[in-house]
Amino acid sequence: MPENTPRAEELKALLGAPLSAVWNGLCTAIDEKYDMERLWGSGGKAWVYEYKYRRGGKTLCALYAKENCIGFLVIFGKAEREKFEAVRNEYPESIQKYYDDAATYHDGKWVMFQPEDFSLFEDFIKLLALKRRPNRK
Repeated sequence: MPENTPRAEELKALLGAPLSAVWNGLCTAIDEKYDMERLWGSGGKAWVYEYKYRRGGKTLCALYAKENCIGFLVIFGKAEREKFEAVRNEYPESIQKYYDDAATYHDGKWVMFQPEDFSLFEDFIKLLALKRRPNRK
């Protein structure tokens, strides 16, 4: 865990103004649908920061930040992979490609998106709903 949660100015300086707006927009979109615990962590070797959405010991998704780059990670377990496969044609080709190219591990398929704008937010929220129904109206 980082010793300090990054201040908004630090995150904006790391990401740059355009991606900072994307980060904030994605957090807002998730917060509108889900009441979750939000945890800051170190980003490991590849990222500076990690920001997880969790509830009941299960992670819904995580956002990652490094210089001029955002990562949005969704891990699909076996049941979620089956749900996605059943509706995959409802998603744009870019989402399907991220999914197809993602590595599958013993605990699921780790799909790391790197959003650069707001265009896929609606699809991201639909993906999260495959994992967990929204708990906010």
